[in-house]
Amino acid sequence: MLRGKTIAGLSGLIFASAFMLGGAIRPAVAEVSEVKIAMQYGLGHLPVMVMRDKKLVEKHLKEEGLTSTTKYFQLAGSAAMNDALLSGSVDFTSGGLTGIATLWGASKGRVKALSAVNAFPMYLNTINPKIKSLKDFTPADKIALPAVRVSPQAIVLGMAAQKELGDASKLDPLTVTMNHPDAMAALLSKSGAVNSHLGFSPYQEAELKHPGVHRVFSSYDIMGGPATIVVIGTRQDFYDQNPKTVKAVLAALNDALAFINNDKEGAAKFYVENSGDKSSTYDEVLGLLKNPEIIFSNVPSGTMKFVSFMYDRGIVKQKPTSWKDLYFPTAYNIKGAN
Repeated sequence: MLRGKTIAGLSGLIFASAFMLGGAIRPAVAEVSEVKIAMQYGLGHLPVMVMRDKKLVEKHLKEEGLTSTTKYFQLAGSAAMNDALLSGSVDFTSGGLTGIATLWGASKGRVKALSAVNAFPMYLNTINPKIKSLKDFTPADKIALPAVRVSPQAIVLGMAAQKELGDASKLDPLTVTMNHPDAMAALLSKSGAVNSHLGFSPYQEAELKHPGVHRVFSSYDIMGGPATIVVIGTRQDFYDQNPKTVKAVLAALNDALAFINNDKEGAAKFYVENSGDKSSTYDEVLGLLKNPEIIFSNVPSGTMKFVSFMYDRGIVKQKPTSWKDLYFPTAYNIKGAN
């Protein structure tokens, strides 16, 4: 069963099992017969939903002369995605750049991103009327986010705390791991489990429609503009041993991105019909897809802002020299990447 773990809880044995079977010591074999892809919840993972339901990976596998099948998993949070990728339970993850960066550092570069997927703003919403800034949080407050310490939301919260409170870890004790649908439900129920949520579209926008919910900050305030949040990641050994499969997955992703960017009405309809998200209407999703702050693109952006901060905090164990350290060569020649 796939389940989340923090990086700190992963033993050296797990890393050995995941990486010592790399291409350098494993004999050449045929490409995988089943391609396993993990995704998370929310509008940011729409490209993988499109890949899944339109069978785009299968289409490109066939073009590469492969008869592989595909299997998709829906997981919650960077920790669960990392665990699945390390263990070999999945071959590709559609997850946070920060989760891939953590594995890149811990594995000495044996896990990297193939491609960017999107740049989205992330909102810190709260139902506590006393909270106007980070200075107003107390030990009684709880902040839901998809994975403590390693998710993009957790990193942005640390950046904001460093900037406003002078201590990047100041709010860490208030954070709670919770997937976005559950976090929104807990926030709006006022059950006391959490009273704040550092979220993702469309859940963060749905929360703000409810009386008593207000926004404390947007990640774009902290990052100084858009930065890649979701990437497609894989392991070096898989990348080396399955070049046709990698090519097919990237081609499928680019097809999905083109569909979303060229047919926003069709993409909004697709999301409402296929995501399982019952809180967002067609008009609301279409409005988000037309929002210039929401960017679906394979162009990496803002990589070093995230990773340099993570290295300074000790979350990433290896110091990157440039954004290219975090990506396979598949992303190197993309114009504007950074």
